[in-house]
Amino acid sequence: MAKSTKTPAKKAAKAAPKKNGSEAKEEAASAPAPGTAPAAPGGAPSMKILGQYLKDLSFENPNAPQSLGIQQGQPEINISVNVNAKNLAPTDFEVELHLDAKAMHEDKAVFAAELLYAGIFRLENIPEDQMHPIILIECPRMIFPFARQILADATRNGGFPPLMLDPIDFAAMYQKRIADAQAKASA
Repeated sequence: MAKSTKTPAKKAAKAAPKKNGSEAKEEAASAPAPGTAPAAPGGAPSMKILGQYLKDLSFENPNAPQSLGIQQGQPEINISVNVNAKNLAPTDFEVELHLDAKAMHEDKAVFAAELLYAGIFRLENIPEDQMHPIILIECPRMIFPFARQILADATRNGGFPPLMLDPIDFAAMYQKRIADAQAKASA
């Protein structure tokens, strides 16, 4: 049997004076839903993914089939990540995530993989001071899992264990990028 409890909102509703039907409907239409903030004058901020796609993929296994045999020790894997963005329209941006992975073992290349994955984002009602961080932090964070999966599949299909990248701290990357730009400007 379900137990009914009275919430503060129900208690307040019982204590409030009764209103006729039209007054109650007008008040309900203008009041924000419980637990939500009222909408900004220009509308609520929104970020939509309009599309995402693979722009470029390269996988090289230069020493196959020898590189596929049992090897002593783990290869050293170097990974670089870069994020770029360009404006396509006043509210639309293409954000590119570039992942580059190189595996070396005893000074021999084991494999090299390069991936360029992109997404088209529509950003509306975002304050100007927040636009740059959203484009270079939140947008790549949204498409990263898809790029990560493609890279894992490529290494697995190349005959190696799937390369599962750890999550990337795009906020730290952004802060470093800003600090580097400021250092260049002051030099």
